[in-house]
Amino acid sequence: MPANKKHSRRIDRTKAFQVLYSLHFTQINTIETLKEIFLNLPNPLEERNTGIITELDTQISFSWQLVEGVWRNVTRLDKIISQFSQNWRVDRLGKIELTLLRIATFEMYYCPDVPPKVSLNEALELATCFGDEKARKFINGILDAIIKAIETEKINYIDKN
Repeated sequence: MPANKKHSRRIDRTKAFQVLYSLHFTQINTIETLKEIFLNLPNPLEERNTGIITELDTQISFSWQLVEGVWRNVTRLDKIISQFSQNWRVDRLGKIELTLLRIATFEMYYCPDVPPKVSLNEALELATCFGDEKARKFINGILDAIIKAIETEKINYIDKN
């Protein structure tokens, strides 16, 4: 993957994290409201370089795919996460950890073009930015267990329909 695409995807995940994290503090009932929140959140790339329209368009599409996908599938994602978070109920997880786990789990199950290890590593990078070392280790343990289950075919990619 070219460095530019890798950088863009990290920015995509950052924006998705910010939107999805904010949903812990507000009730969203419609996709239109979710879109409004998404579009009104400042774009990290705009702050760095306001002249790159094509990259902004690309970022919006992948960021939106993550935000919409996690929002629509939150119950399924939480069920998967709870299978691998030994002795931790999903409602007891920290908001940062839960948001990062949801994004990475969504990618692992619904984005077959993204290798699961990439999803894990990106979640760990975001955990470094937004969480602490304990959060990073916790996220690593759960996502690593999910990856092993995928690799041994104990669980499969989820049908998108």
